[in-house]
Amino acid sequence: MTKKNFMFLVLTVVGGLMFALGMCMCLLPEWNAFGPGVAVTALGAVTLTVIGLMRWIMAGKPVPAIDWNKVGKAAYCVLAALVLGTGMAMIMAFEGMMVPGIIVGIVGIVLGLGIIPVFKGLK
Repeated sequence: MTKKNFMFLVLTVVGGLMFALGMCMCLLPEWNAFGPGVAVTALGAVTLTVIGLMRWIMAGKPVPAIDWNKVGKAAYCVLAALVLGTGMAMIMAFEGMMVPGIIVGIVGIVLGLGIIPVFKGLK
């Protein structure tokens, strides 16, 4: 493993840990640290984004242009994951939200099943 690869490995782990710790700070009410958790999560996300762009540039590739068609498809994937995650959170974290959480989770699963037709199209 080269020094460059090891450096990116360490920085990616640090960014991922910051992101995960920030999410824990936001989502665990026992910690009572929602505000700082948002900041730590955002810092972790920015760190991971910058590291990815640095790696891309150091590989000698130009910064990728934004393809809005792909952005829309990626947004659909993110929406499906968020809806499914919201359903899971409703079931696990909120009292009396079992049935609505299951319904929201099923909607998220259906959205997730639609990812392949969105990307590949129906033939």
